[in-house]
Amino acid sequence: MTQTRWGIIGPGAIAHNFADGLKEASSGMLVAICGRHDGRRDAFGEAYGIEPAKRYADDGQLCADPDIDAVYIATPHPSHAQLAINAMRAGKPVLCEKPAGVTAAQVVALTEVAAQQGVFFMEALMYRCHPQIARMIEIIQSGEIGEVRHIRAALGFTAAFDPASRLYDRALAGGAVLDVGTYPISLARLVAGAAAGASFADPDSLKAVGQMAASDVDETAYALLQFPGGITAECAVTVSREMDNRAWIIGDKGQIVLSDPWMPGRNAGPSDTTIKITSNGTTRTEEIRRREHLFAFEAELASRAIADGLCEPPAPAASWADSIGNAEALDRWRHEIGYEFTPADTAVNQIISGVLPSGLPAISKRTIAGIDTPVSTLIMGCDNQNHFANGAVVWDAFMEAGGNAFDTAFIYGQGRHEAALGKWIAARGVADDVVVTAKGAHSPYCTPRTIAAQLTQSLDRLGLESVPIYIMHRDNTDVPVGEFVDALNRLRDAGRIGIFGGSNWSIARFAKANAYAERNGLEPLRILNNNLSLAVMERPVWKGCVTSNTPETLAFLRANTVVHLSWSSQARGYFLPSDLRDRLPAATGPEQCFGSDANAERRRRAEELAGECRVSTHNVATAWVLAQQFPSFALIGPRSAGEIASTLPAFDLALTPDDVAWLNLEKDER
Repeated sequence: MTQTRWGIIGPGAIAHNFADGLKEASSGMLVAICGRHDGRRDAFGEAYGIEPAKRYADDGQLCADPDIDAVYIATPHPSHAQLAINAMRAGKPVLCEKPAGVTAAQVVALTEVAAQQGVFFMEALMYRCHPQIARMIEIIQSGEIGEVRHIRAALGFTAAFDPASRLYDRALAGGAVLDVGTYPISLARLVAGAAAGASFADPDSLKAVGQMAASDVDETAYALLQFPGGITAECAVTVSREMDNRAWIIGDKGQIVLSDPWMPGRNAGPSDTTIKITSNGTTRTEEIRRREHLFAFEAELASRAIADGLCEPPAPAASWADSIGNAEALDRWRHEIGYEFTPADTAVNQIISGVLPSGLPAISKRTIAGIDTPVSTLIMGCDNQNHFANGAVVWDAFMEAGGNAFDTAFIYGQGRHEAALGKWIAARGVADDVVVTAKGAHSPYCTPRTIAAQLTQSLDRLGLESVPIYIMHRDNTDVPVGEFVDALNRLRDAGRIGIFGGSNWSIARFAKANAYAERNGLEPLRILNNNLSLAVMERPVWKGCVTSNTPETLAFLRANTVVHLSWSSQARGYFLPSDLRDRLPAATGPEQCFGSDANAERRRRAEELAGECRVSTHNVATAWVLAQQFPSFALIGPRSAGEIASTLPAFDLALTPDDVAWLNLEKDER
């Protein structure tokens, strides 16, 4: 049998557990160790018979070793994501200790890198690999306890308070939720999924309370979850006292009790445990007797999966989507109890390199009159990031790709999105390098008087004294255009905004406003921020939305060289492959806005051109927006670095005016 040869990064206590388990795994063997501390590294090497030449001080050297087939990462939480990415970019499969990332965005990045590299990645939830979990699922799905109604799971232990320990040090992302919260949360999601015949389920709601330690991390936390179908769960964790560390799965006919769900035989075999099942008033106990070390099951599962060429582990180990869902639940749990990562936290205030694959084209930039800094032709929409720590992963990647323009608005996330972006700008020190578009005056507060008041709040959230671009979010046709022009010029003269324009404005009102500006010697509107995509908006996304993809508007933009910032530039997923489009919500999906025979033909033509150019159809759609005969910029709303990467091949396309016209059905042939 071919054995998977492992290298371990981080010679700590959990690494010893895995190495001990690996001794009992027929499909794997340990060949290398990496650690920064010479003494600990050598002691670990001696304990497990690792030859001196395979004891590395640098993870890059370990990952470059051709004798190593896979890497197990056992360092403190904050370094997991970077080390895992380094290993996968070097072509190595990875088993990463939980939590795989300290935020959901980091875990998403890990799974995307694994997919790009075509390598195995697994979050190391060793309890999932023990035979009792598979048996628990069998009992649930047999119907013996009836329909699952409630789940109760806890994990707590006593660790004396030490602000320098990994459990209590905020710089090491300490706290109960991140250290052990994955256990009860992942079990609750697993059980709720099993009850519905799925591999996991995500909660519809999560409410939590907790107590913070003196070092400002959570020492105890409780969460109440509700899943689709009405299943509820209560999860409890602590690092400051003992808990009843059992798990209950309660059905309408009985219950299952796992006596030791998390760590049977953690430090040495056997890993025996019991499952107590009560059904219709009768109780029985099943004994799970296994001589193996607890970690042997995980080591064997991962080693065999890698040898079999898998990229994701088999159930009941956590799939990529399952690990992402766990991380999202942990984020929600922390936020609920007030444990919010800020730029002051070194655990997240670092740029993770390698989240984008090499060899992709860079985002182009072009000059806009009135703005000193060249502006990236892709503009990052910031309406989907509530928190600095998750947003930073995406925004760092965008800057790495050549992007420097960010679009936000007063109403987005009730101000949370502007605040998150502002924290990132300050943390990265890029206030002079980025071009921020601020928007305000959305209905029903679309009046000249509200513009200044909202701008003041937006600038405060962003931590900026001014923004280079300001856009009115809506028009109010009950207000004479001159009043808006006067209000915007006053803000410009005060140095609070640079150039300005309107979003969801008709070209008639836009032209009328500029005629007023010319008559009165004022600065005109220079930017129109309407929808513009290869798919024509047949039905408004929201009330009051305006498309620029009409012959009249396109002609106006060409004739006046108006700068156009296009929202929903990729038509909300209309040009994605059909299997991905089918996953989008039907009520708000692209067909609701863009479904028509004409758009279907535009998509068919884009697919034809994409096939010829060996890019994706949505790359063609993005290139179409950027290839207009006026200054055209595309707003995109990627939620991950992988979505940025999928857009960048558009910059390898050089569409001609004939291509642009043909794609838009203005010509029958190219």
